[in-house]
Amino acid sequence: MRKLLILFLSLATFSAKGQLFEYNNNGIQRVSLSSGTKYQAQYPFISFRVNGEVISSPAQEGADKRFETVYTHPAAKSALPYKITFTLKNTSTTDTLTIENVVPFGENPDHVYITGLGEHRLSRSVIYRPGFGPIGVILPDNAWELGFGILPLPDGNAVAGLARRKSWEKAQRKRFETILYPGGEVTYELWYEPFAGDWQEGLRLMFQKHFLFDLEQFDNSLFDRPDLAWIRKAYAINLMMAWDKDFYNPRYGIYYLPKTIEKAKPLLGGWDVIGFWPTWPALGLDQRNQWDMFRNLPGGLKELKRITTDAHKAGTKIFLCYNPWDESTTATTFAEQMAGMTDMLKATDTDGVVLDTRGSSSAEIQGAGDAAKEGVIMYSEGMAIPKDMPGIISGRVHNALEYPPLLNLNKFIKPDFAIFRVAELAYEPILREYNLSLFNGHGVEINQFQPGRPEWVDEQYKHLGRILMVLRSNSDAFNYSAYTPLIPTLRDSVYVNEWKSDTKTIYTIYNANPEGYTGPLFDLKLPDTHHAVNLWTHQPVSVDSGKALVSIDGFAPGDLDTNNEGTVSVVAVFPNVLQVSRRGDEVIIESPPGKITLSINGPSYDKKPYELEGGKHSLSLRKTFGWQEGSVVIQYLTEGELNDEVVFELKASDPWLISSITSTAGNNIDPTSVRVPGGNYHYRVDAREGEFIPYPKQVEKDTLMPGFWMDRYPVTNAQYYDFLAATCYRPNDDTNFLKHWPGGKPKKGEEDFPVVYVDIEDARAYAEWKGYRLPTELEWQYAAQAGDGSRTWPWGAEMDSTKTNRGDGKPYAVGQFPEGKNLLGIEDLVGNVWQLTNDVYFNGTSEFVILKGGSYFNPTSSWWYVKGGPQPLPWRQMLLRVSPGFERSATVGFRCVVEERGE
Repeated sequence: MRKLLILFLSLATFSAKGQLFEYNNNGIQRVSLSSGTKYQAQYPFISFRVNGEVISSPAQEGADKRFETVYTHPAAKSALPYKITFTLKNTSTTDTLTIENVVPFGENPDHVYITGLGEHRLSRSVIYRPGFGPIGVILPDNAWELGFGILPLPDGNAVAGLARRKSWEKAQRKRFETILYPGGEVTYELWYEPFAGDWQEGLRLMFQKHFLFDLEQFDNSLFDRPDLAWIRKAYAINLMMAWDKDFYNPRYGIYYLPKTIEKAKPLLGGWDVIGFWPTWPALGLDQRNQWDMFRNLPGGLKELKRITTDAHKAGTKIFLCYNPWDESTTATTFAEQMAGMTDMLKATDTDGVVLDTRGSSSAEIQGAGDAAKEGVIMYSEGMAIPKDMPGIISGRVHNALEYPPLLNLNKFIKPDFAIFRVAELAYEPILREYNLSLFNGHGVEINQFQPGRPEWVDEQYKHLGRILMVLRSNSDAFNYSAYTPLIPTLRDSVYVNEWKSDTKTIYTIYNANPEGYTGPLFDLKLPDTHHAVNLWTHQPVSVDSGKALVSIDGFAPGDLDTNNEGTVSVVAVFPNVLQVSRRGDEVIIESPPGKITLSINGPSYDKKPYELEGGKHSLSLRKTFGWQEGSVVIQYLTEGELNDEVVFELKASDPWLISSITSTAGNNIDPTSVRVPGGNYHYRVDAREGEFIPYPKQVEKDTLMPGFWMDRYPVTNAQYYDFLAATCYRPNDDTNFLKHWPGGKPKKGEEDFPVVYVDIEDARAYAEWKGYRLPTELEWQYAAQAGDGSRTWPWGAEMDSTKTNRGDGKPYAVGQFPEGKNLLGIEDLVGNVWQLTNDVYFNGTSEFVILKGGSYFNPTSSWWYVKGGPQPLPWRQMLLRVSPGFERSATVGFRCVVEERGE
């Protein structure tokens, strides 16, 4: 006869104000919160499966005669979380029952829950979310059978439920199910607790706060030790046998470990840890114990210490291995094993121990490491379950999970536990292993115990290197942040985890669609004080209607459902810490104390970035990066932690300013120069779009201009002659230099004509001799418009051919058109000769100088010609640079400027 114990009296209380659940034979009917708010809720306490059939409890149990169930509730007003003990007994005398999938609030597509799915070998746990397909999850090794569920309530409230198998009799306990023989029974503990927020907060409650009820209180002492904290910034471990040629090459009789470490640097930034294994499967061949095997390696312990010292210099830690099962050789009591461990760590100066066959450590084992030196890490072979985590701070996700589930909830239980997923090189390409490590914010253990190195290893190591760069530079977010798994996305099979720290938010993205994805993906609120950037592609991330726009590559359809499937991406939200402005070739960067790095197309381990100390800097892109093109990625880091990233493009064919100016302020102002007072200026140049060789993008901006002095006229032949006489200047390439001067002197009667047949270097040499310099395009136009950005011509808004050389084919002496001067008295601004500015642009393949003002030459037989004659003040013309002789022209001259001297 089936027994069902139901208590209708005070069942449980959230506080003294009321009960948590009110229910009857049909299940939960009402939920009452401490605030006094009550919600109607039609949910079962649990559902479970009997021989594959889903039973909703308690509503469906009465008609089933194969078993009986008993619910034991706590006394009234019990503290939260609310606990029910649930026992299911096989009442048959002949039949065997398989019990599985015990789920709080039932298997219901309207709420989130975790349970098993399908056939399995080692892993079948999945998480179900409304509107999305099920996702495989990795759970602690003692909790694969757990059930988790959410009871959603209005107003952002909910109740989280957790089911854990507690005991069994006349039964076979299996990983995911319990086999009940006739008369057998299994008992589960059911835990319930209200919370506010999304379903992940209920998960956080049961997994992070209560540690799945594996232990009552977490002792964080090991995690608080500064000397052990280094393992949380380590993400790449390599375990190898002592007879691996990457460790020791017997053919040449030398340790190859230093070369192995060096080879890894350009691929993946080096190994954080290398562990070596001289024991199993050789241990037991004779009476030598595990520590004897270390002593008998080539060169003995002295040589092991030497290679450890070399590894430390290269930034790599070294781990030994410990085989606790070594109890049949010599000196193999536990105390002797621990003494041997301490002695071995001391003698070799190594940094940690791999605990073979163990998922836990102990005070005695950690003490053996501590007795040798500070900072010795114990690294478990299996993943520590919650009750063992206080005694060990690092471990691995074992490679027994050959095709690991997508989401590792061990990381969610204790984010600062250093996890490493085992990836083996001997079998198949394993990009998926690397990608899931990034997605889950934990490290990778390369296990190369098996012989063989496939040809794809180095190529995939480069991919791993990109992943490691993200993990290492954001370790604080991955270890200490508020981690929220599986935030909602607009595309199923594209998954996003959120890692939110005090200073930044990281979103790790895993794509399981071969076609990839481009478009809005997840909610992203971006304050004005923050910006988003893709750390995988190193491109800015746009936000449209509150959604992050993400583009993620696809992969070969043939890789689907293999360990080579999937692609990843990473979005970061940073506060605006870096202040970056660009003016053509010049980049001005300002940051707090720390380190600034610059790289083209993103940082990588195979190229060294340009580095600066934090502060304010101005630098030339061309001098820094030469002729490279692509994205300029500027990162700001403190102690290796990425705190901001700014990206801008050096786009192919997009002209960028490469010239610079130097201060010329001094006392020797030419009395013929005109003072240009400073002031607010609206700067605009005419657009030159659709040109075969593109012009710089049209500029329109308001700017505050400082005062300066400008030559009243273009530099004349006579003035340039005085310069030559004083300096004996001669260019290295004098082709066409002053071609119009017969006998090396200005033609008689043309002394006051503008000097021409000079290139920009000739003009700069003259200006430097004078104590002046060439004007920038902005300065030239500001002076020409007398600070009035709306003025088209020096004299006003309309062209007047009586006030300038109108392009009649011949130059004139300066000062011939005084009516054409501007409001400041500057003359010959348009029409006589084109005037060089200091602005030189590079477009990825060629350079050009910006000219202003037009000239006397005006060809009209084809519109393909350069536009001649006088030109409006906002007009710009490029002078393409090939060689000095090519640049020197009969129509190009210049004038000079000098800054006002500060008092």
